[in-house]
Formats: sequence, structure tokens, C-alpha cells
Amino acid sequence: MDRRNFLKYATLAGSSFALTSCIQGRRNSQLQSDVTPAASPVVVNEPLKVGFVYLGPVGDFGWTYAHDLGRREMEANLQDKVKTTFIENVSEADAERVIRQLAVDGSKLIFTTSFSYMNATMKVAKEFPKVIFEHCTGSQLAANVGTYSGRFEEPRYLTGMIAGKMTKSNIIGFIGAYPIPEVIRGINAFTLGLRTINPLAKVRVLWVQNWYDPAKERETAQALINLGADVLTQHTDSTAAMQLAAAKGIYAFGYNSDMSSFGAKAHLTSAINKWGKFYIDTALAVMNNTWKPQETWSGIAQGMVDISPMNQVIPSDVQQLINAKREQFIQGTAHPFDGPVKDQKGVVRVPKGKMLDDPLQEQMNWYVQGIEGSIPKGL
Repeated sequence: MDRRNFLKYATLAGSSFALTSCIQGRRNSQLQSDVTPAASPVVVNEPLKVGFVYLGPVGDFGWTYAHDLGRREMEANLQDKVKTTFIENVSEADAERVIRQLAVDGSKLIFTTSFSYMNATMKVAKEFPKVIFEHCTGSQLAANVGTYSGRFEEPRYLTGMIAGKMTKSNIIGFIGAYPIPEVIRGINAFTLGLRTINPLAKVRVLWVQNWYDPAKERETAQALINLGADVLTQHTDSTAAMQLAAAKGIYAFGYNSDMSSFGAKAHLTSAINKWGKFYIDTALAVMNNTWKPQETWSGIAQGMVDISPMNQVIPSDVQQLINAKREQFIQGTAHPFDGPVKDQKGVVRVPKGKMLDDPLQEQMNWYVQGIEGSIPKGL
């Protein structure tokens, strides 16, 4: 299932309003598209009005929370140069209306922060050619539309390494949202990191079929514990799994933001997203009339993703290994999908001495060795 086909399956949260307040580029940190940029300059003697459309609640302490931290960082840095508005809990079905209203209300830069908003973003962008749109984890560009995402696979690999040391049962539970390439890529990167430390460890994946559903996430986490998992990780947005891990006395990894406050003993580290610099740089580019439509896919080196401080229960030698691998990612001397990489059937997907390139990562629909079960079809 590719990104576009996934849209019809997403069932997302409802809509409510609150006013105040994902691509090192594909092939490069800031890959410039050949799409012609929007021509009209923004008048800078007034604050730049910036709108944010959020999938979940700001208080999810996950995906949306991380985006809002970025918005607030932009406000703190640019101060009276910007005026921001955010709208949270926006479903795919309501996204077009919400995005359009932000444009009607005068936003000159709009960040749409969910993959599921792609069609709505592109449609409204055609109606408002003088408004700049940035779509998170999207794959379509236009004269006034850019995309951005993080190289989530880098911190995923690092958390997998930690899990390999900390598991006793050799079973890791992974809570997935939807079986799309972005999520599968994270599961694979985690598993590759895991098995560099512990070749006997296995990953079991269960799917929630939602990005944010605390009750279902908790239920799925419990099911994985029942299957023998003593370490949990997730590609979902709430803190439910972390809280359950804390209650059950096992370990877990947070995702999107630092979740240590929801289970200090259980929390090993979090794979975190840091959107602030991108939001600041984009706003400045719009104000200076230097913005161009491009795909941005950035990693630890560019400050868009990372891991949070590690729990000191992790042995110092393992922490040193993690820090060394992290530095290799920064320097570009290592990549999560360095070969050799084999799939579940033992087929070599990435030969030794090679690295899986970005287009193949974006189409990933296979599991690496070490993952039990198969990828659901037709969801």
C-alpha cells in the first residue's frame, strides 16, 4: 500500500478549533524541485500569518505535541514577525474546509502536519496560489507546495540497539498505526538495530489502524505483553503504551516527543521529532521571498530527529555504542539500511557495501529478518 492509496483507509479524529497556536532532502538535505516557485512576495511590514493544521490534540504528548513545540519555538524566535494560529483534532474529511478557512482568514504560510491531508492540501493550494503550503510526510509538490519529513529510521535504529541489550525474553512488541512504507521502514530500521546487538531477538507487530487512539494503543500493548514482549515501542501518537509499560514493570520507548514523564523507570529513551528549526527557516524564507517548493527529508545531522536522553539503567558500554552510531549517522558514514540486508525470506534486498536509496525506502513493503508475521494486505 503506497502513501496515496493509504488515504482512503485512514480513520482519523474529529475536528475542534483552538486559536493561539517530514526529507536531509530526498537525495539531499534540501533538494530543490524544478517546480516553479510561487511568484508573489509577502509584505513584511506586518506579521506573517502562519497556520498549523493538527491531526490530534496538542496534549497528545506525541506527534501533534511535537509539532506544536515547533510552532512555539518559531514564535519565541521570530516574536512579532509572525502571528500563528493552530487548529487541532482535524480529521481527513474535515481537512479541506479547515485549510481553506485558514487561507481565507489571511494565513500566508500553512503547515499541514499529517500525511492524510495531502489531497486537501493540494486542492486548496490551487485555489490560493499566493499562499505557501508545507505538507508533512507528503509526496506531491506544486508551485506553492513543499513537503517535509524526518529520517525517522535513524533514531529507530538506535532505539533498536538499546532494546537488543535490555530485553530478557528476546521478544519486542511494536505497536503500528497503519502498514504504509513510512511505518514499515521504521519497524525494519528498529529490527536491524536490535539484531546488531542481539541476533536472537524477534519483533512482533500488531496494528492499531489509527494514529491516535489511546484505548486501542493500550489494548494492543497489553496483547503484545501477553505474547511475551518485555520491551515495547510504537509508531502511534499517545503515551498509553508507555504508561502501561510503567504499570507492568517492563521497558518502553517513547515516540515523537520525550515521554519519560509518563514512566521514568520504564522509559529507555524516545525517538523524537524536532520541527522548530524547519518552521523558523521556512517562515523566514517566505518573509524574504526566497521560499521555493522542495522536498525536505532531514535526519539527526540536520536536527530534525534524534533520541532523548537515555535512561541510566542502560549500561554505559551500550550508551557508548549508541552515541558512536549516532555520530556515524551525523557524519554520513553509516545508514540504517547499509547492506547486507535480507528480507524475511532470506532474499538479499541490499547487497553488502550498498545502501538502500531513498526511492526504495519510500516504497518499502517488506519486512527484514527478525520480524514475525506478515504485513497486512488490503487495509
